[in-house]
Amino acid sequence: MRNSQNFWDKNAGRYDRFMRKDAAAYERLYELLRPVVQHKTVLELATGTGLIAKNIVRSADHIEATDASQEMIEQAKQGVKSTKLYFSVQDMFHLPYADESFDVVIVANALHIVPEPERALSEIRRVLKDDGMLVAPTFTHADNAFFGKVKAFFMKLAGFPLHSKWTSADYLSFLRENGWTVRKSTVLKTSFPLTYAECVKSEG
Repeated sequence: MRNSQNFWDKNAGRYDRFMRKDAAAYERLYELLRPVVQHKTVLELATGTGLIAKNIVRSADHIEATDASQEMIEQAKQGVKSTKLYFSVQDMFHLPYADESFDVVIVANALHIVPEPERALSEIRRVLKDDGMLVAPTFTHADNAFFGKVKAFFMKLAGFPLHSKWTSADYLSFLRENGWTVRKSTVLKTSFPLTYAECVKSEG
C-alpha cells in the first residue's frame, strides 16, 4: 500500500484538475448519491480531495470523509465550510469506528486500486448498520474503449496502482460473491467506464 500511497501523495495537488474533464458525469453521480445520504450518517472511504463529500454534504446529517493519503486530506480540508463534514486520514482495512456506526458507506473509484478489495468490503460490512447502504462506484477498466486503454497504459507507466481490471458485469459479480446484494447499478460515461452500484448486506 505504501507505493500507491506515495502516488496519491504526489498527485494530490493536481487531482481536481485531472477530474474536471468528467465534471458532467460527476454531477450525475452526485444526483444519484444525494437521495441515498438524505438525513443519514455517512462514511466515505478514499475521499481523495473530498469532491464527492463536499457536493453531497448538504443532504447528509454528517459525513466522515477519510483517505489513506495525508496530502489528499490536506487538499480536502481547504475551503470546507460545513460543520457536518469531517476529514481524517484512515486506513480502510482498519477503521477506528465501532460496529454498525454508519447508515451509508461510500467507497468511490477505489476498490479497483487497492490490493485485496474483499478485505475492504469486510471492514465496510463491520461499520455499516445492518439496514445500511453501501455505494461503491468503481472504474471498470476491462470495459475501456481504445482511447481508454491508451490512457490506462500511460497511467500505469506513471505509477497508477491498478489492481483489479473488471468488466462491469464482473465487478457486480465480485460484490455479490462477497456478501452484497446489488439493489441498483448503472454505468456512467466518464474517461473510463464507471460502474455505479448501490448494495445492501446479503442475508445469510
